[in-house]
Amino acid sequence: MSNNATSALRIVVGVDGSEPSKAALRWAADQAELMDGVVDAIFAWEFPTSWYGLAPPADTEPADYQEQARKLLDRVIDEVLGPEQPVEIRPRSAQGHPAAVLLDAAAGARLLVVGNRGHGGFAEALLGSVSQHCVQHASCPVVVVRGPRHHQK
Repeated sequence: MSNNATSALRIVVGVDGSEPSKAALRWAADQAELMDGVVDAIFAWEFPTSWYGLAPPADTEPADYQEQARKLLDRVIDEVLGPEQPVEIRPRSAQGHPAAVLLDAAAGARLLVVGNRGHGGFAEALLGSVSQHCVQHASCPVVVVRGPRHHQK
């Protein structure tokens, strides 16, 4: 791997803890190892504006969500890649809609990698999809990785 992260090939991967996102993280790390690159692992979160029609608790701060998101991201990275990662993994959590956060993070990247939750077809057309939005709007190539078959619905 290159010692200079700014000159290294950069792969951005969306991680949300789902099985498809874990598969995407593993794929991105394998690809970065082959290409002497680094992986920016991105966890996007949104501050809830309401819970069941009620305002969130007054003592809840965005910093609390940011910290929880970062802990989840670190836990997923350790679970998927282990403590001795084969490439440099740069974890980052950011507030915002997942597609917007990933597209912003992927600016200037060589590749964006996302998991596919497997909705497909009509459900995907009705519900929208982070992976579909990224494929349509990213400024770099996008790889959509499916999770293990037994996790697909």
